[in-house]
Amino acid sequence: MENEDLSKLKIDKSRVVIGTRKKRKLVYWVLLIVAVLVLGFLYVKGVFTPAIQIQVATVSQVYPSQAFTMLNASGYVVAQRKSALASKVTGRLIWLGVEEGSFVRKDQVVARLENQDVSASKDQASANVNVARFSLEQAQAELRDATLSLNRNKELLSRGVVARQTYDDVLTRYDKAVAGVAAAEAALKANTAALGGATALLEYTLIRAPFDAVVLTKDADIGDIVTPLGAAANAKAAVVTIADMNSLEVEADVSESNLSKIKPGQPCEIQLDALPDLRFRGEIHMIVPTADRSKATVMVKVRFIDKDSRILPEMSAKVAFLSRPVTGEEKKPRVAFNQSAVINRKNLKAVFLAKGDRVIETPVSLGGPMGDMVEVLQGVKVGDRVILNPSDRLKNGSKIKIEEK
Repeated sequence: MENEDLSKLKIDKSRVVIGTRKKRKLVYWVLLIVAVLVLGFLYVKGVFTPAIQIQVATVSQVYPSQAFTMLNASGYVVAQRKSALASKVTGRLIWLGVEEGSFVRKDQVVARLENQDVSASKDQASANVNVARFSLEQAQAELRDATLSLNRNKELLSRGVVARQTYDDVLTRYDKAVAGVAAAEAALKANTAALGGATALLEYTLIRAPFDAVVLTKDADIGDIVTPLGAAANAKAAVVTIADMNSLEVEADVSESNLSKIKPGQPCEIQLDALPDLRFRGEIHMIVPTADRSKATVMVKVRFIDKDSRILPEMSAKVAFLSRPVTGEEKKPRVAFNQSAVINRKNLKAVFLAKGDRVIETPVSLGGPMGDMVEVLQGVKVGDRVILNPSDRLKNGSKIKIEEK
């Protein structure tokens, strides 16, 4: 019994070898299947497919006017009426009534210089005018009395009532009265002129705006010495600088070779760097009749048709010279891309979008053409990158490599 029990405990080596071989084959088949699946997946994903060289363009927001733009130029917004307000006399600034951005009217006093001495001189001149006026009235009264006495004595002399000497004395008095009136009139004129000079000197201490404008810069503060030449130490030549905002125009440089494409009155579209999403209507106001020999350009002044308070002097601007005016619907921006990106798919339009190193075929709804671009209504958005001139090898999900320009 003991021998039989011990024999049962022996291991059958043939069965172990056979079982191990079966397990190994199974593992090999599983690994093979997994490898095939992985390779197939990688093949489908294009891992083993070389990347296709492509060119891309960005979907952008454009304006319809780009389709009939003849020429583009850049320049700056410049006020055609601009003034640095200063005084004709030297004095200390004691009052300033404006600051940057203040709107001023024509003849409005914006600043005042110290003027006590000039004001006193004006008061003295005014008093002298009054004295001269009263002296003239006195002389005129003397003349009237002398005239009556002369007429009376002339009649008495003709009757022989008075002596010739008496008449001569009356005539001399009359002549003196006439001369007195003339002297009084001259004195009045002289004193009136002196009053005018004193008034002008007082007016020079008041700094006024020569036209309706906006204050651009404040160049002096209360207490500063203001002088016409500004040569003295710490002296200011101007108090404020103003500009007429209704006179703003874009001054752009146009190449001499392109002058034949423009003419006065031609419609334009103006874009400011500070307001990139807006377009302003304009027209050529003037082609300056001189050229810059160093740049071979001619300055062209373009005026704004529509005024806007956001337009400021010295802003950078771009001007598009158009072949015709912009209509109402053409003022609105549109989303567009290059027409060469469009492909036909069973009477439907589509494009390939670049997403990383792959492309995605995307159906689109298109509008009308705009030059070499086409409006897109649905399917893509501004900033998306579309494939230009897609080849027949390009499929949805294809691996791509963007060509460097």
